[in-house]
Amino acid sequence: MAADQYTSEQYAVVAVASSAGGVHALGVLLGALGSSLPVPLLIVQHLDPRHRTVIAEVLDRRSRLPVKLAEDGEHAEPGTVYVAPPDRHLLVGPEGTLTLSSSKLVHFLRPSADLLFESVAGAYGSRAVVCVLTGTGNDGAMGVEAVRSRGGTVIVEDPGTAEFKGMPQAAVRTGAVDYVLPLEEIAAVIRGLVETKR
Repeated sequence: MAADQYTSEQYAVVAVASSAGGVHALGVLLGALGSSLPVPLLIVQHLDPRHRTVIAEVLDRRSRLPVKLAEDGEHAEPGTVYVAPPDRHLLVGPEGTLTLSSSKLVHFLRPSADLLFESVAGAYGSRAVVCVLTGTGNDGAMGVEAVRSRGGTVIVEDPGTAEFKGMPQAAVRTGAVDYVLPLEEIAAVIRGLVETKR
């Protein structure tokens, strides 16, 4: 569905970022989301670019939603999980078209949560939900500010219960956060947001 077919009240995308400890956290989140979601879910998980990744297969086993590595130029479909491949930035355009980029590293990282979140903010504005999970460093913090400034909704895993608190703490410190929740409660809030406004 093209972005302009949504009313301004409806959420149109969920984007999630994680780093250290993220594969486990993403498994918990996806496992709790159930088998249908009315929006696409985009994921940046920091991966070692030197190794072929099996993250999509690993997460697919824990998720009732289909999980795949994002492909350049494909259209993000509701109810599908798209994971940024190693060493490629994942961006999304207003019509839900995914772009993979080898542009320069951001905070020494590619893929970058900040770039994904900023593209989501630009494409979807108030119809975006973004979520920062466990990880070291501060990737995602600039991105959550961009999303919040456009009226989107920001969820952060509680740094006190996150396996690695760097990324969640950096996001919370921006002051641009709507929900700070234990990992186990995040899926229910995402479902509530994307389903109740329909």
